Amino acid sequence: MKLTIEDVKSRFIKHFNGETGNVYAAPGRINLIGEHTDYNGGFVFPGAVEQGMIAEIKPNGTRIIRAYSIDLKDYYEFSLDDEKGPRATHFRYIFGVAKEMMKLGVKVEGFDTAFAGDVPQGSGMSSSAALESCFAYALNDLFGDGKIDSITLAKVGQATEHNYIGVKCGIMDQFASIFGKKDNLMRLDCQSGEYQYFPWKPKDYKLVLINSCVKHELVGSPYNDRRESCERVVEAIKAFKPEVKTLRDCTWDDLAQVKDKVSETDYKRAKYVLGEVDRVLAVCNALNAGEYETVGEKMYETHNGLSKDYEVSCDEIDFLVSLAADCGVTGSRIMGGGFGGCTINLVNKDLYPTFIEQVKSQYKSKFGKECKIIDVVIGEGARKLS
Repeated sequence: MKLTIEDVKSRFIKHFNGETGNVYAAPGRINLIGEHTDYNGGFVFPGAVEQGMIAEIKPNGTRIIRAYSIDLKDYYEFSLDDEKGPRATHFRYIFGVAKEMMKLGVKVEGFDTAFAGDVPQGSGMSSSAALESCFAYALNDLFGDGKIDSITLAKVGQATEHNYIGVKCGIMDQFASIFGKKDNLMRLDCQSGEYQYFPWKPKDYKLVLINSCVKHELVGSPYNDRRESCERVVEAIKAFKPEVKTLRDCTWDDLAQVKDKVSETDYKRAKYVLGEVDRVLAVCNALNAGEYETVGEKMYETHNGLSKDYEVSCDEIDFLVSLAADCGVTGSRIMGGGFGGCTINLVNKDLYPTFIEQVKSQYKSKFGKECKIIDVVIGEGARKLS
């Protein structure tokens, strides 16, 4: 069921004595291609989706944040002057965003808030970035007079993940949530910060996510291990090429020179990243030429690398990608941090009904549980609703 502004406003009125505040929204995201490249200085190719987070917020004249999670039916109060903050992750996101905004000189005061989202958690669609972006945008509007620029707001969400959640993520998720534009995907250069919009309204194809309902958990997970693998390869290359900062700065020849100096696992992960940087640029060229079959080929190549070299897939996801190929789907791969979540599929519209029927029946037969179908509509970024 699609989340509406009325859903949030009614809960806010109930929990905060009939008062009303301002309402803000920020979306989750999909990523067509370019996975695990953002923290390596490479390219990503995301787009905002219609599903996201909505929050109603009203300053309360104190130093206390009073927050109600509509989805979890959970309420908590915490002080802006507390150094540790709440333990519950869904409230720590809000605490972290407030603290990071204060570091930027925004005079955040206490507020009441009720919030909810319709991004499936653990699906790889970045429900956490939607929450961070929603509150960063809102606090900038309420307490910062809108003075903080958009890329800095995205970095606020990233810093919240690093400093308060423990996930050393890149910038892609928060960037997509802040900068999203309806009917457009975006190529972001995570090294320079430059970005370009690419219109996305293919006539004969549609994007659909298949949620494996295997919930991934990035905190304390192998996600951080993958980043450390890449950093070790960079350090090895720096021995003869000191100007290198990330894998984006490295060539295939550089990687070949350190193959015997790093572990086989670290080498394979770096090989995947260099290949993914090349694939994103190839997809951009293919889209400009209207060559969607090439886009699909690169998606399958990405999944093979994520599964075999980066090792962030799982049996359920590999099954869904293999099934997509058997059904003649143009492109399919795991999306997001990995270890579960969704596949993203580029499907010819004529094939769509048959593909969905096969996915539903064969996935349940194989794993004894339902998968979920999420049709993708590319939507707007963070914004004020009322």
